[in-house]
Amino acid sequence: MKIGNREFQPQGHTYVMGILNVTPDSFSDGGKWNDRDRALRHVEEMLEQGADIIDIGGESTRPGYTAVPDEEEIARTAPVIEAVKARFNVPVSLDTCKANVALAGICAGADLINDIWGLKYDKKIANVIAEAGLPCCLMHNRQNPDYHDFMQDVAADLAETIYLAEKAGIADDKIILDPGVGFAKSYEQNLEVINCLEELKVFGRPMLLGCSRKSVIGLTLDLPADQRVEGTLVTTVIAVMKGCMFVRVHDIKENVRAIRMTEAILKGGRY
Repeated sequence: MKIGNREFQPQGHTYVMGILNVTPDSFSDGGKWNDRDRALRHVEEMLEQGADIIDIGGESTRPGYTAVPDEEEIARTAPVIEAVKARFNVPVSLDTCKANVALAGICAGADLINDIWGLKYDKKIANVIAEAGLPCCLMHNRQNPDYHDFMQDVAADLAETIYLAEKAGIADDKIILDPGVGFAKSYEQNLEVINCLEELKVFGRPMLLGCSRKSVIGLTLDLPADQRVEGTLVTTVIAVMKGCMFVRVHDIKENVRAIRMTEAILKGGRY
């Protein structure tokens, strides 16, 4: 799969997507990087530590978040995308579920659209992605968190997302799926979807796992967001073992090392 100017192999290696939230209110790092110079310094640090792609978000999606208008989200993200692309040779993902924001981000240089609503929030975003010919990461999410059979329902929801993508003309080989840890799921369901990732391989699409510092880790270990590195690393090891293409994380260095070690063991020393 080509993202930006780089080829990513869907199998055999797990890549690291570094998180850059240019927001004042993200649950873990709100306000830390919403100045362009600080954002660029953080991107430089993430790349030095081994990040393969940078995911830029301009609207917090933590529980109880306040939605922002398209114009404000564009003002937060588009200049940073332009600056990152001008300074660094790295693929850039834009984390948005809004068509107007996606279009502005693509014009600014975004190489991938990461939609936490799986094309179901803004019906126009699928066409924006298709017309740009970009790859996308499409996450499981739903308004109603009531499930009849949890994993079967998650699979059915993702099947609907894939249908929307194909209907709009997004190529099969440009779709990454995200099981949506932390979204419309209970604590127990978050653990279950991580444990049962292989059940989603039925779609034949590469997967991204995003668990970094999330509440499922905090609830398990009884730790605040800034002390959840070890818990995140466990989820990254599981992602590698279950064949995920990407992990989306805050702590780059530690996760890169965990991936290298896990892959070395799985390859029997032939790293």
